[in-house]
Amino acid sequence: MDHYLYGFREPPFQMTPDVRLFFPSTVHSRAYAHLLYGLSQREGFVVVTGEVGAGKTTLIERLCAEFSTKGPTIARVMTTQVEATDLLRLVAMAFSAPAEGGKAELLQGIVAALRRGVAEGGRRQILIVDEAQALPVASLEELRMLSNVTEGEHALLQVVLMGQPQLRHTLARPDLDQLRQRVLAAYHLAALTREETHLYVRHRMTSVGWTGYPAWEQTALDLVHEHSGGIPRRINRLCARVLLAGALEHAAVLTADLVGITADELMQDLGVICAEAPPPCSAQDRATLHALTERLGQLERAVGRRGRMARRLQKLWGQLAAPGDRA
Repeated sequence: MDHYLYGFREPPFQMTPDVRLFFPSTVHSRAYAHLLYGLSQREGFVVVTGEVGAGKTTLIERLCAEFSTKGPTIARVMTTQVEATDLLRLVAMAFSAPAEGGKAELLQGIVAALRRGVAEGGRRQILIVDEAQALPVASLEELRMLSNVTEGEHALLQVVLMGQPQLRHTLARPDLDQLRQRVLAAYHLAALTREETHLYVRHRMTSVGWTGYPAWEQTALDLVHEHSGGIPRRINRLCARVLLAGALEHAAVLTADLVGITADELMQDLGVICAEAPPPCSAQDRATLHALTERLGQLERAVGRRGRMARRLQKLWGQLAAPGDRA
């Protein structure tokens, strides 16, 4: 409704990443430069981290769009918590290798597929692992081993790890020193500044046909930055609702009051969702529950064994006792 009323070709603040609306902020331009530099080395790892909604996926979409005409084979895996064998299975499927069997068979299939790709087309092969912050150490080690496989003097595979800030803490572990030594470029996506938030909003709207109607108050855009923290996805969510509210009121100017009211409504909506959701179960709670469940099962089995033994003793006594005794 908002984009038709204001004359936009399409919604300017969709939540889905859209490479056509890529905004070259300072941090995103530097992150993209780090990606390109790392990939130009044709080996090792490239790491990009950022908060949820900071624009990591948009960077990858832009990279894939640019490389689609340059020849590299890019495979993508999205994962959060996947054990080593399951991760290898996902990698195998991404490179059209057999995904059956144990770890040894999976590794053989992946390496064979990588070598086949080089032999048939001589194309570079890049694996992008998104949401990598919760990968177990064993899974990261499998990726390191794959990145070590070479054909002649060249690595068969280069790996890009994308994840939330926790990924940096994981990679800092002492037992991942060998992987860290293979990281050729790393960058953390920070939030947009207040000035860049202004430019980001105007860029998104101009990209879909905005010519100044509706207008934005400067203070309104200041509030957008304040409420979103400069995180692009949060900016999109807030601005989409502001445009909707403005459309419903036929507003020619989007004011600070409108942004403030809309931000409060969003917080209330999220508050209702959080209040209705069950409380999260911590890892410690899950472990305690599991231990209690196991103990309960043990007690039930013990009681069952004792009951069966008592019944057997009663039966045996009945067979041994004299008729007079049984009476």
